[in-house]
Amino acid sequence: METLGNTSNTIKQYIIGIDAASHKFDVSWLKDTNKFTYRSKVLPNNPSGYLKLLEWIHKNITTDLSTIHVVMEATGVYHELLAYFLHDQGMAVSIVNPAYVHNYAKSLATVHKTDKGDSQIIARFGYERHPQVWQPEPKSVRELKAKLNRLDALKVDLQREENRLHTAQISGVPDEVMLSILQIRQALSQSIAELEKDVDEHIDKHPDLKRDVSLLQSIPCVGRETSMRMAVLYHSKQFEKASQMAAFLGLVPRQRESGKYQGKVMLSKRGNSKLRALLYFPAMNACRFNPDIKSQHARLLSRGKVKMQTIGAAMRKLVHICFGVLKHQTVYQSRVAVI
Repeated sequence: METLGNTSNTIKQYIIGIDAASHKFDVSWLKDTNKFTYRSKVLPNNPSGYLKLLEWIHKNITTDLSTIHVVMEATGVYHELLAYFLHDQGMAVSIVNPAYVHNYAKSLATVHKTDKGDSQIIARFGYERHPQVWQPEPKSVRELKAKLNRLDALKVDLQREENRLHTAQISGVPDEVMLSILQIRQALSQSIAELEKDVDEHIDKHPDLKRDVSLLQSIPCVGRETSMRMAVLYHSKQFEKASQMAAFLGLVPRQRESGKYQGKVMLSKRGNSKLRALLYFPAMNACRFNPDIKSQHARLLSRGKVKMQTIGAAMRKLVHICFGVLKHQTVYQSRVAVI
């Protein structure tokens, strides 16, 4: 428990660390901030588990949820539903970059590397570092994110059916099997087309989203898919500067300290791998057609950097440019002379 405010108007705040995984989440309440003792609980990562967490908090900590400060790591999608739920219950929620917690944990040699230990580290990090309280994105952004995630899933399913169709055409299968593949393929294609139309209409209905997507598409080599997802990312996280967005996507360089790559500088590859992969081809094209990135690309090659290093730098630069046009709400303007 920590206290906020002056002595005449002290507010008690209880710190809880949560380490979320796909099927469960580990909870640690920092019970004593002098001895750093904890009370812990493991719960299923589903709505039933969220309600059980509320019961556990009411029974063991407090019924005044406004005095609860929950600290979580940004773990892909595993933490999201729980974060929304806790925020809606009136708790303060902080979602922190895992890299910050990882670096902090290096100084805590007495804490063992377990899920329980991770949630304790997160709680202690919250107590000592006072991370910024998270504010959920607007409803329009949350809905767009859900639609895009569903669209991605449908496209994966369609690609699987395309692969099955290719195999069936080569190997020869009964007509009934071929018909089933074609029917599912057709249904998926139709669902994708309908959802893509719905996404376009959703963006058109929300002027802020529409403007952001338009601003992003003013950047050479940033198309519809990239612009929508970068707009969602920007509004879903509380990035204060472009480097934080790049770090979230795993686009910051790090030096390998062991193994056959010892001494080489590579991308950290932490964070959102899907969006990082989506940026790969736009960055490749940007090395040829985006003035700022083309200039950077040539400069890095002249210094002896290999192709993959220049593409990684291009991806990072592209993220910085996207952040800039959204933060300043201005169309892209090249910083180098266009020849």
